[in-house]
Amino acid sequence: MNPSESNLSNGPAAAATLAAGIGCVAMGVFSTLSEVSQFVGRILNFYNPTGNLSGKTLVAIVIWLVSWALLKKRFADQEVNFAGILTLSLVLVGLGFLGTFPPFFDLLAD
Repeated sequence: MNPSESNLSNGPAAAATLAAGIGCVAMGVFSTLSEVSQFVGRILNFYNPTGNLSGKTLVAIVIWLVSWALLKKRFADQEVNFAGILTLSLVLVGLGFLGTFPPFFDLLAD
């Protein structure tokens, strides 16, 4: 069999890439929410020595893992538009970074 004729699909890689973007944007959303809302900050305080960082990271990791599992099942054995998935993932990573950037959530806190 010719190596260029393999039966591998790009669906699982696309699922992992998109799930990473979803996890990053979840971290940004929860970081912003915990800084803007004292109520959310208290809810996300799972462990006092680390404060709400414990909740932000744990919830973001759970969202990342669940989205990865669901997307892996959805994209299994499929050939998807990887360039589109990559672009969307990079946008989500950028939004996630923005959500963890103190000047951004300071603007929303006022």
